Amino acid sequence: MKTKQESIFSSKTLSYFLQLAETMNYTQAAQLLGITQPALTQQIKKLERTVGAPLFYSVGKKLHLSDAGRTMLSATHDIYEVLNQATDEIQQASNANTGVIKIGLLASIEDGAFTGFIADYYLKNPAVQVQLLNMTRHEIWEHLENNQIDLAIMYLPDDTIKNWKPYQSRKIIDEQLLFLHHNEKLAKRKRVHFRDTNESPWVTYPETYFLSHLLKESYKNQLVDYPHCVAQFTTPYQIMQFINRTGINTALPNSFYQAHQEQIHAYAVAFEPAVNFELAFVFRKDKDKIPRVAQLLAAFDEYLADKDYLSRVAENRVKLNE
Repeated sequence: MKTKQESIFSSKTLSYFLQLAETMNYTQAAQLLGITQPALTQQIKKLERTVGAPLFYSVGKKLHLSDAGRTMLSATHDIYEVLNQATDEIQQASNANTGVIKIGLLASIEDGAFTGFIADYYLKNPAVQVQLLNMTRHEIWEHLENNQIDLAIMYLPDDTIKNWKPYQSRKIIDEQLLFLHHNEKLAKRKRVHFRDTNESPWVTYPETYFLSHLLKESYKNQLVDYPHCVAQFTTPYQIMQFINRTGINTALPNSFYQAHQEQIHAYAVAFEPAVNFELAFVFRKDKDKIPRVAQLLAAFDEYLADKDYLSRVAENRVKLNE
């Protein structure tokens, strides 16, 4: 017969509870978990029977954590933290020249410098397998929290996560958004005010993407209406192709423009005030002490010391076109 502890911590009970606690929506949580809503409801009720108290309650259509639910959420986070620390301690004793390194790359980021680096790194370290995985912000934070990736490459500052205590970051480069347009009257400007950018339609990243959120906040802070959006794409390459064919406007990171300006058929100008952010590695604390991760980060520093980030992006683009 199962003990109470086995009933609570068996199978995917805690992951189901965490997903529902994050979304506060049975339908959405079930979709993210890849199960039916009745199956999720059954698992939560089973957990509530085991602990002897309701973990959620509803006010109208809105779901809330009960006092017991908040206690369970805190305990679950503590459990995951202990498991993650144990995993890190085990990995820290591993060999720097063997094993797997999993890297989550924000899907909207130009990947040229990183794919080029990984190819060079493999030639020097063939026994280390590096996996570069395109992810959304939500997926990156979920995988970091569950210790499913070693490093994330993403834009900062990111307000998706409120508790930064378990994490560290290492800046790669400073970034800036550029306004890409087809207005000859603005062609010679070095900077453009937000009010002069929304006369024509735009193509953007999806609303949940970091750069769209950053841009909306910038327009809001300048008390200017956000431009009318006619299309959305998840990669800068798709956006570039769309503006080339349609002649409408967008905003893309300076690094992408510098690397692809010969392919972009649009004028580029900085915003006034500037929209600044940074590209960085993000990882759980002490993850950089794991030998193979530490070695990879050191190798990446050397990679950029030889040629800067923009040069590496352009270099990889040229190789792909050969």
